[in-house]
Parts: sequence; C-alpha cells; structure tokens
Amino acid sequence: MSDIVSKHLAVDATLGLRILREHVASVYAGHSTAILAHFGFAAALAIFSYSRLDYPWLMWWLLVLAAVDLYALLAPRWTPATPMSDSPYWARKYARLVTMVSVATAPAPLFLVSTTDLVMTTVFTVVIIGSWTRAVQARWPLKPAMFGYGVPMMTGLIAALVWHGSALNWFLAAFGTVNLVLTFRAGLQENRRLTESLVLRFENEALAARLSEQIAATERASAEKTRFLATASHDLRQPMHAIALFGAALENALDGRPEVKNAERLMRAVDTLGASLNTMLDISRLDAGVVVPDPCALELDALFRPLNHTFSAQADQKNLQLRIRASGLWVHSDPQLLYRMLSNLVDNALKYTQQGGVTVTALARGDLVWIEVRDTGIGIAPAQLERIFEEFYQIGNPGRDRSRGLGIGLSIVQRLSHLLAHPVQVRSRPGRGTCFRLVVPMAKASLDAPADLLLQDLESPVRHRFTIPDLRGPILLIDDESEIREAMTALLQGYSLDVVAVANEAAAVEALMHPDAQAKPFALLLCDYRLADGVDGLDVGQRLRERFQLHAPLLLITGETAPERLQRVRASGVPVLFKPVSAATLLQAMAELAPAGHRRAHRRDK
Repeated sequence: MSDIVSKHLAVDATLGLRILREHVASVYAGHSTAILAHFGFAAALAIFSYSRLDYPWLMWWLLVLAAVDLYALLAPRWTPATPMSDSPYWARKYARLVTMVSVATAPAPLFLVSTTDLVMTTVFTVVIIGSWTRAVQARWPLKPAMFGYGVPMMTGLIAALVWHGSALNWFLAAFGTVNLVLTFRAGLQENRRLTESLVLRFENEALAARLSEQIAATERASAEKTRFLATASHDLRQPMHAIALFGAALENALDGRPEVKNAERLMRAVDTLGASLNTMLDISRLDAGVVVPDPCALELDALFRPLNHTFSAQADQKNLQLRIRASGLWVHSDPQLLYRMLSNLVDNALKYTQQGGVTVTALARGDLVWIEVRDTGIGIAPAQLERIFEEFYQIGNPGRDRSRGLGIGLSIVQRLSHLLAHPVQVRSRPGRGTCFRLVVPMAKASLDAPADLLLQDLESPVRHRFTIPDLRGPILLIDDESEIREAMTALLQGYSLDVVAVANEAAAVEALMHPDAQAKPFALLLCDYRLADGVDGLDVGQRLRERFQLHAPLLLITGETAPERLQRVRASGVPVLFKPVSAATLLQAMAELAPAGHRRAHRRDK
C-alpha cells in the first residue's frame, strides 16, 4: 500500500480498506477476459511451436496450463456484495491465482527458445513480452498480483534466452529485462496515481457528506429558530394585542381630560414594542412568500418626501443633518417595499452616525437608477461587510442596547432586495462612513402615479385621519381569549359599534341562530386565526358564512408568524391584520370592508 494511504490510515482506519476494495473490484472486473486471453495465446503458441519443433510434451504442458486456467476461471471470486472487511482476503487470493498461472507458464521458454530456429525464438519472445505487458497492466491496481504474475513468466523467458546463448538470444534477454523493469516502474507509478485518486475521491465524498450534514443541521436549526420565534411572537402578541386594545379604549374614554396624557404615553410604549414584534413578523412574512411585489412607475421624490418627514425629527434629536435631495427621476418598483428598504437604510445610518449627517441621493446610470444612502458614521470593517446582513447582528452593540434596534433592518433590506431584484451594494471606510446603494430600473414618467396618495399611504394611520365604519348591523367577534374579547368590545363600543363577542364556533352558531340576528343580520365577521385547541379561525369563518349564507365580510386577526400558515391565509384572499393591532388600523380595515357610504371620518393626532 502506498505512502499516501499509510498517512491517511492514522486519520481514518477504514480508508485503506475502501481503497483496497476498489482495487480488488478493478482486477476482478477483467479477470475472466484476462484468463481466457492467456489460454488463447498459450494454445496458439503451442500449436505453432508443435508444427515446427515437434515436441510431444507440448500438448501435455498445454493440458496442464488449461487445467490451471480453468481452475482460475472457475474459482470463487469477489462480488460487490462482499463485505469490505474481507477485501484483504480476496486481494491475497487473487494474487495467488495469477501467480499460479504465471508459474505454470514459466517453464515453457526453456524448451521453446532455440539457437537454431531464430524465427521461432523471435516470435516466441515477442508474443510472450507483448501478452505479458498487456496482462500486467490489468494487475496494476494490486502490486502483489502485478509482481506475482510478471516475475515468474518473464524470469523464465529471460533465463531461457541467456541459457541457450547466441547474440540474438542475449539481445532479446536484455530487451526483456529492460521491458520488465520499465513495466514494473510504470506499474508502481500507476498504482500510486490510482491510490491517490481514490484517496481524493473518498475525501471529497467525506467532505460532501459532512457538508450535507452541516447544511441539514443548519436547516434544522433555522427551522427550530423559525418555530421558536413564531411561537414566542404569537404568545407575546396576544397580551400585547389586549394591552393595545384596552389602552386605545382608555385613551378614547379619556379624550379631553388631563389624564389622557398618561394614556398617550402608554400607547407610545405599546407602539414601540409592537414595532419590534412587527419587525420579527416581517422576516417570517418575507420567508413565507406572503409579500408579493406590485411594481409600477414611481416618482422617487414622492418617496423622498415622506422619508424626510419620518426621519427629520430623529436626525434633529442627534444634531445630525439629514439631506434628502430631489432627483426628478422615475423608477419601476413597488412603492411600499422600496420605501421600506430606504427607511431601514436611513434608520440604520442615523443609528450609527454620531456627527455629520446622512445624505440620500438618486443618480441616473443608463437604464438604471442608483439610490445611495451615505453617512458619516463609524463605518464597517471589511471583515464585517458580509455579516451586517445577518439577522440580529449589530456592530459595536455587545450589550444589545434596545435603542439601536434589533439588528434585523438590514436583513429585511437584503430579503426585499432579492424579492424586488434590486441589488444592494455597500462600500465603507472604518471611521469615515458607509454608502449603501440600491440599483433600481429606471421608468418613464407617468401621469397616473398618485403622488399625494402615496405620501398618505406610507405614513402611519395611527397619527392621521382614519375612517370609522358605519355598519348597518352588529359585529360578530370570535376569539378564544376573554381579555381580548373584553378589550375589543370596550374599544368598538367606544366608537358606537355594536359587538357580539363569542369564544368558539359553537357559540357563534348560537348567536347567528338567535332571533335578534335574524331581525338585524351581522354586518361583519371578525375572527381570530388561531382559536382554542388548534381550531383554524379561517375555516370557522368560511363555514359560518356558507352555512348561514352570510353576506358579511370576514376579517382575520392573528399573531401567527409561521410561514406555512401565513401562506395559507394569503392563498385564501381573506384580509388579515397582525397583532398587536392599533385601534386606527382595525377601524380603517373594517371601514374598507364596509359598504360604501356607510363610513364616517375620525381624526386623532398624537
């Protein structure tokens, strides 16, 4: 076995056996052909020699050789089903078989080489050397078999040539010796190459297997993380949703009184915590494929204006300059998702900038537009450039300062970049600042783009005018948690909306069968997506609408973040709100589902 195998045996005890098994398989693959060819050459040579030399014993030698070849041909042999641990046994067995065949052939030259018949001697020598060289090449994978087959046969030929003498015989003996040495040398080199190639092959297979295991482990860890976040997020959203509803009801009840200031502070804290939960939800929604882009021709300045309005106060608090320069350029993208990318980049730049400022510009480059967000912040070391897009990774924040976010903003930017096909490029110099660049397709100006409505849509509905539905009938609320039923009822009744709150499908059936429901049908079905005992709120709502022929729209509310569940909701086409839901968002969604002409406006600025 070669040195390279010996080196690897210390690392992997099975490697040598695997290599030996491959070598044994290789020689046994051509075993039958080699033995038949050997007997054919021997028979042809004996018949040719018999006609010229008339040696009666040649037929006896041919019969002995036939018996040996027949035994080698019919002897039990290695098969692919043979255990790998038995490979050394079959390697030794094969070496003994071919050595026996060679030994049986070796005596023939002593009688066939002649000093008088030079033609016979030359033909015999050439045939032996030619057939021997080809046969030895087939045994190169196993060195014992190579030497066992080659040495006896060629030794017999060389010895016979030297024994009989004459210049021609000595020349042929020298030629045979050189051929023997060169053939064995080539065989050893080829054996080493074969062994090294097998070592590399098995090492690559082992690396591929370990890589597959690591990938599988990573995927399992990612799936477990997703399930954990989904469960934790849902469990956190439930009480947060109740707090938001109770707080909104309290704030509405205290409107116009001094105590409303405390209620407003409470709601600001709730909004902050809700924003953190929504950020984690965004990751799940993007991974689930729930977010579907709706690209259109978009004037960039219509995005830049709300961007400036959103972050100017944050920049002023840190005494930073925020420059968002008008460009007059149009791009082809989804307004909401592109705004989300830009807002995350600007927010990230402001967090990591202590002096100077942040600049947002757009430059035309052929058919593309470069949107650049530059800052004069701490910069990013080259080794960290790839890691900044990882979830929860933050530079220079080992203490996880909550004021600097969760470390998910850039991860969302990268996901949206893939979703929109807007490549993200980043350049940075530590201590000098960072530049993020979005590469977006250019579009022609369109007169149909609603620039004013775009600004309104991008800003939070909590802080601006929202619509209260003026429903013709009561709302049927289905939620298994009593606190949420009470909070939702208190909130909606505060806006003069009639609510019937139940815990499950059976109670909802009773409410729908009540005489009051016949006289005044329900105008809206409001259902939690995950009910008690794993009951699916979407299925419940659809069954109730079908059973009672309800024309009332269905609105789902959920704290669910599991990708497969979000995909199912999206496929249903039923509108859904994600907990915690603000009062304004809830009322606005209900108003959009209510029949036109049955809405009234409400404004609360905070």
